[in-house]
Amino acid sequence: MSISAAEAFAAAQARYAQTFETHLANGVNFISRDVYIEPGVVIAPGATILPGTILRGSTVIGAGCVVGPNSLLENTTLGEGSTFNASQAYDSQLGDHSKIGPYTHIRAGTVTGYGVHLGAYVETKNSTMGDGTTVSHLTYIGDSDVGKGCNFGCGTVTSNYDGQGKYRCTIGDYAFIGCNTNLIAPVTVGDGAYTAAGSTITDEVPAGALGIARTRQSNKEGWAEPRLAAYTEKQKKKMEQK
Repeated sequence: MSISAAEAFAAAQARYAQTFETHLANGVNFISRDVYIEPGVVIAPGATILPGTILRGSTVIGAGCVVGPNSLLENTTLGEGSTFNASQAYDSQLGDHSKIGPYTHIRAGTVTGYGVHLGAYVETKNSTMGDGTTVSHLTYIGDSDVGKGCNFGCGTVTSNYDGQGKYRCTIGDYAFIGCNTNLIAPVTVGDGAYTAAGSTITDEVPAGALGIARTRQSNKEGWAEPRLAAYTEKQKKKMEQK
């Protein structure tokens, strides 16, 4: 006999309520029932799950983690002692003592080591990152193998797709990737190498080298003033209206 939508909803609510009570009894910390946890999820005692969190599939949360608020993990392992704030992760493995978020998008195939930081508006996909690597903000790492102790400056992009195929970037240990670097895959940046801010890297950067791929600045005196005259006048009038 078929059941109504209301009956199906009530049955689902009962299942998730039981799952919540089971985790609560096992020593998981909650400050609100405003969470959604599927039955296959494993949460270690002592972890804290904050409001607005959704845990789905075969997700595993390690001991001492703080997840949320407003986070989604699906088929993802979060190592012990990690924080995961206002972010989403799918089909990935995040190492112990990771610091994720806010607003990080972790796509399938991401694997990170110990103490990795993925910050605001960072997106990863099908990539590995070694221990201690930091990607603080506004960066895309896709189809890449990144070593340990690396630092990615704001606005870095691994350009992994040319419209036909996808290619990998390889970045060695302790590399420093300057702000607004474009890494045109396939390309390798060696151990301890440095890329200058604003560079588009198309060739290998050897270990310990500085890769610079940008033209020298030139200034054309007086070029801007006539072209900006109308704009400047408009802005001045706006200021006068305050």
